[in-house]
Amino acid sequence: MSQADILVLYYSRYGATRDLARFIAEGIESVPGANARLRTVPAISTVCEATESAVPSDGAPYAEYTDLQECIGLALGSPTRFGNMAAPMKYFWDGSSSEWLNGALIGKPACVFTSTGSLHGGQESTLLTMMIPLLHHGMMIMGLPYSEPDLMSTTTGGSPYGLTHLAHADGRAPISPEEQRLARAQGKRLAQTALKLTLGSK
Repeated sequence: MSQADILVLYYSRYGATRDLARFIAEGIESVPGANARLRTVPAISTVCEATESAVPSDGAPYAEYTDLQECIGLALGSPTRFGNMAAPMKYFWDGSSSEWLNGALIGKPACVFTSTGSLHGGQESTLLTMMIPLLHHGMMIMGLPYSEPDLMSTTTGGSPYGLTHLAHADGRAPISPEEQRLARAQGKRLAQTALKLTLGSK
């Protein structure tokens, strides 16, 4: 069976959300036939001019809207900004009207993940508001079930709405072992579901 791409699309300011994305990708690629396609989005500025080079200096390439068309599933991640996704990620989705008109994401499974500086710094509201554009695109939202034992015992991050991480105020806290396992579990579940839906439609 040829590899099917699951898009892991994230924005990260200090690296925590990027690290979560990489653990989710590990979970995706633990499923035979699934490939994680890591992509990020450029930072934006209040100044109306280009501020980022066309190619990032390191890390994942910038996402293109063709990535949305070509994936069979999506994991979407952003740090929280006042209980919502960061502006660069919102900017990307605000430009996805063509994909919405073409129904490029209808019926594809998706999950969300986030990182915050404080334990009650908007983790769950960020996850819930990140789901809204995905629902408009007709995607099927997946959470993290309580069958994952780490969800009941973690003291840092984790939510039934999706993976979370507590990065602390300086953004430097490492991804905890529980968060790592939850990230891999979320990626694995997304890949398994995406493959079942794709193979079932053929």
